[in-house]
Parts: sequence; C-alpha cells; structure tokens
Amino acid sequence: MMNTLVKILFNKKLIVALAKFFLRVQVKGLDNIKDLQDKVLFVANHNSFIDALLLWAFIPEELCFTINPIVAKKWYVKPLLNIAKFFQIEPNNPMAVKSMIREVNNGHKIVIYPEGRVTSTGSMMKIYPGPAMIADKTNAQIVPIYIDGTQYTIFSYYRNKVKIKPRTKVVLNIFKPTKLNIDKDLKGEERKKEITKQLFDIMTNAKYYSASDDKTLFESLIEAKNFAGRRFKVVEDIARKPINYGQLLTAAFVLGKQFTKHSKQKEKVGFLMPNAAASVVAVFGMQAYSIVPCMLNFSTGTKNMISCCKTAAIKTVYTSKQFVVKGGFTDLIKTMEDEGLQIIYLEDLKKEITLQEKLTGLFASFFPKYYYNKIKGDVSVEEPAVILFTSGSEGVPKGVALSHRNIQANLNQIRAVLFFDVQDKFFMALPIFHSFGFTCGMVLPVTSCIKVFFYPTTLHYKIIPELIYDTNSTITFTTPTFFSGYGKSAHAYDFYSIRIAVVGAERVKEETVKSLFTNFGISLLEGYGATETAPVLSVNTPMYHKKGSVGRIFPGIQMRLDEVPGIKDGKKLVVKGRNVMLGYIKSDKPGVIQPLEDGWYDTGDIVSVDKDNFITIKGRAKRFAKIAGEMVSLTAVEEMITALWPTYQHAVVAIPDEKKGEQLILFTTRPNTTFSEISAAFKAQGSSDLFVPKKIKVLEEMIIMGNGKVDYVTLVQKATELFS
Repeated sequence: MMNTLVKILFNKKLIVALAKFFLRVQVKGLDNIKDLQDKVLFVANHNSFIDALLLWAFIPEELCFTINPIVAKKWYVKPLLNIAKFFQIEPNNPMAVKSMIREVNNGHKIVIYPEGRVTSTGSMMKIYPGPAMIADKTNAQIVPIYIDGTQYTIFSYYRNKVKIKPRTKVVLNIFKPTKLNIDKDLKGEERKKEITKQLFDIMTNAKYYSASDDKTLFESLIEAKNFAGRRFKVVEDIARKPINYGQLLTAAFVLGKQFTKHSKQKEKVGFLMPNAAASVVAVFGMQAYSIVPCMLNFSTGTKNMISCCKTAAIKTVYTSKQFVVKGGFTDLIKTMEDEGLQIIYLEDLKKEITLQEKLTGLFASFFPKYYYNKIKGDVSVEEPAVILFTSGSEGVPKGVALSHRNIQANLNQIRAVLFFDVQDKFFMALPIFHSFGFTCGMVLPVTSCIKVFFYPTTLHYKIIPELIYDTNSTITFTTPTFFSGYGKSAHAYDFYSIRIAVVGAERVKEETVKSLFTNFGISLLEGYGATETAPVLSVNTPMYHKKGSVGRIFPGIQMRLDEVPGIKDGKKLVVKGRNVMLGYIKSDKPGVIQPLEDGWYDTGDIVSVDKDNFITIKGRAKRFAKIAGEMVSLTAVEEMITALWPTYQHAVVAIPDEKKGEQLILFTTRPNTTFSEISAAFKAQGSSDLFVPKKIKVLEEMIIMGNGKVDYVTLVQKATELFS
C-alpha cells in the first residue's frame, strides 16, 4: 500500500510540474547526452537533499544513484529508495568502489557525487578519489552536471545562512561527455592523486561554464540585491556608517542622474576618488547610466595623470573637494584645469539634487531592473565597463579597456576556485584604481552579497591590522609588501578571523610567508594576473597550492608558452580568454581601443609550468639583461640578494655598459652593502660573476608605486643619472 502511494506521489510528470512551478527548474545541455555510449558515469555537485529527485525527474535516462548509508536512513529520503535504483556506499569504502566499477561495466548509468556529502558551504567541497577511480578503471565517459540553485532551498544545509525564497530558480547544467587522460605509467598513490585532480578540474570547469557572463555590472548588482534583500548592509568605510543594497541602489540612481547632466552615455570620464562608500556609489551610478569611468591613479604623479587623461581622451574628471584637500591634490587639480579638463566635484552635484530626483531614485530602488532597462540605453556586455591604466612600471601608462563580460568572466573564474560565503567580510585597502582593487576588492564582494570595508590607504601599517580585527574581516586581497608591513605592526590576535589572504602584483618573499604563518597562522595564497586580464589569471587555493608558484591557470583560459631567444629557464606566457581585455588605448590614438591580434595577450612574463599545471614566475621578459652575450634574470638576482638579507628591500635594474652591453645596478635599504660581500656569497653558491651587481646605491626607503610594486622606471632613471 505504501509503495503504491509513493509511486503515485512520485510520478515523474507530477514531480516535473511541481519542480517547474516552485523551483522554476531549467535544464541546459540535454543535447549533450543524446547519443551516450556504454559505460557512462554522471558526476554532479551536491547542494541539497532533492538533487537526486530532480536528476531522476528531468534527465531522460534510466539512472542509478549512489547514497550515503547515513542519509539513506532519513525519513524524507526513504520514499525515494522505492522509485529509483540506489547504491548505498561510503565515500572511502574500497569495496563500494569495486561494486560501482562492476555496475558501470554492466552498462548501468550511475550518478555519483564526488564530494560524498551535501555541501555546507553552498559551493563545491572536497573531492573524493572514488568516483575518479571508477571512471579510470572502467574507461567510462564522464558526464559533468552542475546543479545551481538547490543550495538556496529549505532542503539544503545552507538554508540557515541565506534568505530562502518561495520560488528559487534551479538550473541543471549538463555538459558534454569527457574522459580522464591519465599516463599509463602512473601507478599507486600518484595515479590516485592525478585522477582526483582531473575530476576536480572537470567539476571546476562545469561550475565556471554554468555561470553567466552575459550581463552588465549593474545587472549583477541588482541580482545581488534580489538575492540578499535590500536591507543587507554591503558597504562600509571609515565613517562607520554601513549602507545596504536599497541605499546603494537609491544613491546610484540619484547620483547617476547628476552625471548625465555633464556626460553622455558611453562617454569616458575621469574618476579621481579614494576607497570609500561614496566611490562605490559613484562607480555604480555611472554604470547605471552607461557612462564609462576611467580610474585615475592619484599616486602616479601629475605627469602620468595628465598623460592618462590625454590617452583616454578624457574631458571631464569627477572627484571630491574633501579628498582633494585632504590628499594634497590642489596643485594637481589646478594643472588639470590648465590642461583644459573640466573638474566636477561630487559635493557640488549633491547640492543640485532635487526632491523629485531623490523620490524617483527611491522608487527606482524598489523596481531596479525595470528602471535600469529604461535608462541604460543600448549598452552591450561587449562594450567597456571601465578603463584602467597600466602601472607605468615599464613606461608611459596605457589605457586598458575592460568590458562588462571581461570582468564578469573573471569574477566567475575566481568564484569557481575560491569559496566565498555571505557571512564573509572583505577588508579592502588596495585602491580601486588598481585592477586588483577594482575587480576583487569592490565588484566581487558587492555583487556576491559579501560585506566589504574600505580603507583609503594601504600605508597605515599600524591602523589596518586593528581595523581588520575590529571589523572581524575574513578575506583580504593585497600585495606581499603591504601584508608584510601589517604583520610587523600587528598584535598576535589582529588577524584571528582571516581565512583567505590572497596576495599578488609582486613576488612573495619566503621571509614574509614564514613570518605571517608563524606569528598569525595565516597561509598566504599567492596569485597572479595583469590589468589586461581583469586581472586574475591564477591563484593558489586551500585545496591546490604549491610553494613558490602562483597557482594553476583559471578555467576558461587558453595558455601558450613561447620560446624567447637566449632564455633557457622558462618561456613567455601568452593567454586568451573571455576575461582578456578589449584592447589598449594608447597615446598615439587617443580614446581609440586597439584590439589584440586574435585575442591573445602577451603577458611579457617568463614562466615555467610543471606537470600539475602550477605556474612559477621566472621574471619579466623585459627584466632580463644581456651581459657579455648571456641573458641574466634581474628577478633571479634580486631573489639571491633577498635570500642573503631578507629583512631588507632590494631592487636590481640594468643600464647600458660600453664593454659588456649592460651592467646591473643594485638599490637596497641595507646599510653598508658592498660588492665584495655579494660576490663572495654568490661564488659560494656557484653563481657566475655576471650575476653580481657592479654598482650599489643604498636608499633609506625603497621607491615603490601606490599599488605596492617597485617603481623600476624611476630606479632606472636614477641609476642612469648616477652611474652612466
């Protein structure tokens, strides 16, 4: 009687109808499983207790499911055992794996969850080797399925962390069958690790390709508001007055309207603002009305600032009177005005706002999608969302045009490999004119329903650790130099809440890694990227990391390694992907975006890639000197000197030399450093005299730019003046 009732209630057509109504279930990729051959293994992420029910109802195949014996005893799961075939297995039970291998060889189409349990984070968790071993032993096709949306239902562990909606949208993403590609000579534990890694990559790719990048940044803001609710406090700064999504949308619509009185849609305008809540409002105010902010680097100096404005054909610059006065930029503003730029202050715009405009913005914040579609114009996701500028570390800054799709793709890549939670809190001191700060520090948390605290400068080494402690921040993105500085001033408990610390923009010193782990228990996750790639290309993760590397290349990115004449240890990295920029804006054609040839971006970095696809940076192609016919890596020389005196800062540049082509110049903060002690140390290591800098200049402080990178342009100029 009970079995009959279960079969009536769990009729496929009835389940499909109910699921479509309550969960708005959508299935993508059914065509990918039309012509399945024998020996098929479906692998899916596991968000909730109804995943199996949905797969059984919506996939037109006779599926067999695996289930944990503990879960099988749940009262709400038992009815499902009567309508489909289930195998009760322990994730690490070798006998269970053998039985699965037998079933796959017998032609059963099995669905298995590599995580072995329902996620408690809302994202993918640890991958067990069992499913990969089954595919390896049977040579079965793997059909990846990424389920999105069920983690936000009452049937998930994640339900207590997010706002559950009556009609959650669920998508079943089915991908083309693939197979593991394992070296036949790989045996034992090494083989197990390799097949597990490949299965993890398959699932990571499925997660990335399931996420849409076909939306503008403002549409992502609206989606975040719809998910978390308008009262979710998302942005805070040193004023300690957090603003919620409702306030952010209202202010963006109101302020954005003021921008349209001075700037046209799709016009490129200068943006000269610090890390502050007002800056977030202003950026998204421009996004709402399809005005393109050009993020000006106020630490780069007047000459480069004017150069950036001319390069991007900027006519109008938006800034704040308070920021100009406190930052000491009065002379800069005067120079800009002398160059014909129109300076508009946000304080003046605020005075011009009418009551009607305030009420319109408030009303629009309750219906943001409707209002945005009305005001945005014909903007495309392939058009520029922002113009950033290269650091100028190797010459005059160039404009980098990043489209909405470029940034969205990079956000999806980051989310595919790093786990973020709505209960996380970002601490961001990196400036938003920096690509790292713009994408990772502002857009990522604001569009991911994660509260972010903005601090206006990276250089307050004593204040920032205290604020990280005070705000209970769990995530920070910065540079190794800055984090090292924070560590020297911090109390042992200041970083207690930090669970993810990503560093990039420069190489991490071994001393920094040891110090932060020993003193604070923080494992730095070194990443790598470029402004031109929106910006992140790779990052070490808690699951896959390797000392000395910058992680593994992101999903969705093609990688090419080109030979460089004279350089034996490494090749030049060239990449292509949806996160790679639209193109450069150069001074020879102001305001014109010059696209890349065939979409490939030459990073200019010399790298090596190991068998596990971890990338190790050897140096920049331009950071090699040719001395007596030999190519010498300036980065390698820096690292050797840093190993001698790790508590000091060192930078090596090259200038012309009449006899040997080029000569090395060392800038160091270590007093009384001599040629003879470096030479002796290098000889003891077996290094050639070519690696020893011929001239040394001691500095009180290393010359760095606002983004934490060494200012090599200034150092080369200084070396030329001193030693040519």
